[in-house]
Amino acid sequence: MEISARLSRRRFLGFCFVDGSGLSYFALVPRTIYLDYNATTPLDPAVGEAMQPFLHEIWGNPSSVHHLGRKARAALDEARARAAHFLGAKPSELIFTSGGTEANNLAILGTARALKAKGKHLITSAIEHHAVLHCFDYLEKNEGFSVTRLPVNPEGRVAVEDLVKALQADTIIVSVMAANNEIGTLQPVAEIGSLCRSRGVIFHTDAVQWFGKEPFTDLNQFNADLVSLCGHKFHGPKGAGLLFIRSPLHPDPILFGGAQENERRSGTENLPAIVGLVESITRFLKIPVFDKSRLLPLKDQLENLIHSIPGCEMVSSKVHGLSNTVAFVVTGTDGMALMAGLDLEGICASSGSACSAGSLEPSHVITALGKRDAANALVRFSLGRETSGDEINQVIKILPEVIRRAQLNGKTASGW
Repeated sequence: MEISARLSRRRFLGFCFVDGSGLSYFALVPRTIYLDYNATTPLDPAVGEAMQPFLHEIWGNPSSVHHLGRKARAALDEARARAAHFLGAKPSELIFTSGGTEANNLAILGTARALKAKGKHLITSAIEHHAVLHCFDYLEKNEGFSVTRLPVNPEGRVAVEDLVKALQADTIIVSVMAANNEIGTLQPVAEIGSLCRSRGVIFHTDAVQWFGKEPFTDLNQFNADLVSLCGHKFHGPKGAGLLFIRSPLHPDPILFGGAQENERRSGTENLPAIVGLVESITRFLKIPVFDKSRLLPLKDQLENLIHSIPGCEMVSSKVHGLSNTVAFVVTGTDGMALMAGLDLEGICASSGSACSAGSLEPSHVITALGKRDAANALVRFSLGRETSGDEINQVIKILPEVIRRAQLNGKTASGW
């Protein structure tokens, strides 16, 4: 016990095992320090508990007319009404989806197709999540739309003045994310939304990274016609999200089959996940589960360290950024080497979007910042509810050596 306690304060945990013959073994395993909360969060136990009855007891298909189906339908309607009341929307304005990607796809593809008779010009930013950017790429390549991709400043922030210049008579949709997943930059979405409304242009915001981290009153604060949300970013279940669609907008469906979700999204509703999503919404949004007062000092500690390490440059915004996100680039190495080095020390981090896991492509976000040469050497630490001061102290001790080794290997590989 003494050895285990001593090691647990360092980089390894010690465990003592006893086999059937009475022989004991001592094993060391790396201590896990999870700093990838922008990728996903662990399911909150209370949220999981709320889901349990809908896994084992209320398991009927909400579209069935028999009593089991009616019981499931009642639960689904109650969950939608509860979410709508909390978010400040009408129940008919909420479409449950499989997550943020589907919500973004429905918002962009569905709305563009529904409104194409009014115009075929679309606007987005250069640093959107791929679930947004690839929709615009598809519409431009295959369906005859034109797309303007707004530049960003060195902090990754869109200038409203650039949007004003980009608007055209046939512009039908503007899509700008509320908070960037890779570097944490917050966008002036309320101002953008107000401008779009004054021009009669539909505004969509991918707010997946905003919820649970930034102050929230109701959906009206975004001045948006379409808002995407995803549960597993704030301790809800994976496979559950929603799209707010301000009435009377009616995007064309992108999934076909049944008439579920007010004929906007076919497919049997994932009732356990929806219940979990709504439970996490009501628990973790209005009092953000990512506590700024606790996370900002930890973020400052990491940033101060990174500024002192040769070859490191911060790319996350100090002023207009999420309180939990620390992003930097490193010269003389690449993201894969850095991630491997951190993982060997038990530190879970990211080198970009989790939805691009395994990708060797440079970060389009870092490229958009004008740092093309460093775009393949991004490190993102994203802190969360369980992040402790002790864990940050451990990272501070480990990180300089991880970077030094990665840079040394980079020099060797390149023949420096």
